Amino acid sequence: MKHGPIALIDQLMPVVTIAMKNSRYEKVRSNIQEVSSRQGKIIALTDEDNHDLDSVSEHVIHVPKVAECLSPLMTVIPLQLLSYYVAVMRGCNVDQPRNLAKAVVVE
Repeated sequence: MKHGPIALIDQLMPVVTIAMKNSRYEKVRSNIQEVSSRQGKIIALTDEDNHDLDSVSEHVIHVPKVAECLSPLMTVIPLQLLSYYVAVMRGCNVDQPRNLAKAVVVE
């Protein structure tokens, strides 16, 4: 994480992380520790057998372990559901997002 995003983190800032046990796990874990040291609220998505993040995260969402190339497919579903429910809780109209550009096909 760079200086700008780190400066925004405080006890009111939720940070969603995707921390699958793959080649980038240690770097992501280091970023999670940085957020934790600044009292950020961590919501972690990780493999079902990974319990390393339980102690530093407010919430942990476990997804089934799959090959590294398929992990985006396994993490996008809980992230979409999270964004949907947060939008509903905020009172946003999830069926009519504002500033949505209409695509028109001209033949």
